[in-house]
Amino acid sequence: MTRRLAHILLLGALVLLGACARPELTGFSDPYPGATVEPIFVATQRTPGQLGQIFGERRSARLNFAQVEVSIPPGHEAGKIERTSGVADSARFFAPLGIKMFNGINAFASALRRDRSGDGGILLYVHGYNNTTEDATFRLAQIRHDFGIDEPAVLFSWPSAGDPRGYVYDRDSVLFARDGFEEFLRELRGLGQRKILILAHSMGGYLTMEALRQIALKGDHHVMDAIEGVVLMSPDIDPDVFRRQAKVIGELPQPFIVMTSRKDRVLNVAEFLTGRKPRLGRIESSEAVQGLGVTVVDFTDLDDGDLGGHSASVSSARAIKVFSGLERQIREGGGALRDFVLQGRDRRIDAALVLQ
Repeated sequence: MTRRLAHILLLGALVLLGACARPELTGFSDPYPGATVEPIFVATQRTPGQLGQIFGERRSARLNFAQVEVSIPPGHEAGKIERTSGVADSARFFAPLGIKMFNGINAFASALRRDRSGDGGILLYVHGYNNTTEDATFRLAQIRHDFGIDEPAVLFSWPSAGDPRGYVYDRDSVLFARDGFEEFLRELRGLGQRKILILAHSMGGYLTMEALRQIALKGDHHVMDAIEGVVLMSPDIDPDVFRRQAKVIGELPQPFIVMTSRKDRVLNVAEFLTGRKPRLGRIESSEAVQGLGVTVVDFTDLDDGDLGGHSASVSSARAIKVFSGLERQIREGGGALRDFVLQGRDRRIDAALVLQ
């Protein structure tokens, strides 16, 4: 391939990624009586308040903590994030209603305990490449709402550039943030959090694996024991790197689920940017992870229109219908989930049949 053709293809790839250009909010909204409000806890290594954002893209050596109230409009369609620019009308759009900052992890953990319901577990979401804090906060609010999750929802927001041209910057930011994420998991465990379900998307899966690898190398079994399951959605990880990470970790938290789609055009671009190396989120069989205790779920046939196919597992109405009880079943560890894990352990499975 000539250098000129390579540049043209790269430009086309960035245009594809930029097609999802986000509307920019400029402030908080007034509540609407018919809307649903989802409280989202945020731990981040971003610096506060750049260009009107809740948090900006600049890297912070210290963790910052907050709680954001996200309003979801009464006309919300499952899997969608209805967005607009400026100050959002909460009757029609996702809208931030306010933010509460916490002075350190202790105040943050105390608020988590007050919000705790059910068995005391939390859902910890790690976003992917090209995300602002607002992007990730809205996505987690949508997931909590559409999947009917009762447990507190916590976002770990690492310093992505929030720009489709920032792929290399974001991969560097993952390495910058892995110590902070490891510290956050350790602090949660030390403050009494014993049930953590990690949901990581795209490049956030790379961050999650790096942090778990570091925890394992330090022999922190009490931290690893607090993780009651890991779900990697469309992970942007080289399969060879994943296998090495998994072998260093040893016994992976169970269940450990990898969600894939052959229609994922964003990971297709990532493959081009990384030298045409296949990504874990686009593997076509479980052979690449065989023997690691990983369940592979193929969402290809459940993708009903998500742009780029990169978030089909949480943005497809069909996928949401099929997996609406997944979080609860992971925590219970039995029934249909047990059948699901046994079926998926050694071979690729059709996601449409997983929970039937």
